[in-house]
Amino acid sequence: MPLNVQDKKAIVADVGAQLAGAQTVVLAEYHGIPVEQLTKLRASARDQGVYLRVLKNTLARRAAQGTQFEPLADSMVGPLIYSISADPIASAKVLQNFAKTQDKLVITAGLYNGKLLDVAGVKALATIPSRDELLSQLLGVMLAPVSAMARVLGAVVAPAEGAPAPVAAAPAEEVAPSSR
Repeated sequence: MPLNVQDKKAIVADVGAQLAGAQTVVLAEYHGIPVEQLTKLRASARDQGVYLRVLKNTLARRAAQGTQFEPLADSMVGPLIYSISADPIASAKVLQNFAKTQDKLVITAGLYNGKLLDVAGVKALATIPSRDELLSQLLGVMLAPVSAMARVLGAVVAPAEGAPAPVAAAPAEEVAPSSR
């Protein structure tokens, strides 16, 4: 069913709003993937905060005009699914993880930080740990000296607790000086 002009304007406005707050866009061909698999991909994307949509390429080009994602226009050819995210890694990670299980999903291009990415670039971006993973690693590094100190103190205290308590020496009896 063809879209009327109002529907097209609404789609362009919606995608344009998503692009305005995005850091990364990844394009992938999805031809031949069963609907139930695409539904799982959409659910995974939603969980990661990724806007995932199948779009007509002309509408996607119009939405990208005047944004940092305009250089992707040359890559918008064929049946594509668009993955858009404010998180710099999430959109690449969602599609890359799905492509590992579904060989019919072919990542074609991406754009991050104003730079066009080829397939290898998108895969490299997907291997970067997420923000939460990086923060937990940083926290682990920051807590390492504190936990090491706690282990050392615990090791010092443990033997002292296990040893018998020293008995206080009884005071020596005072010997009264003899009257001699």
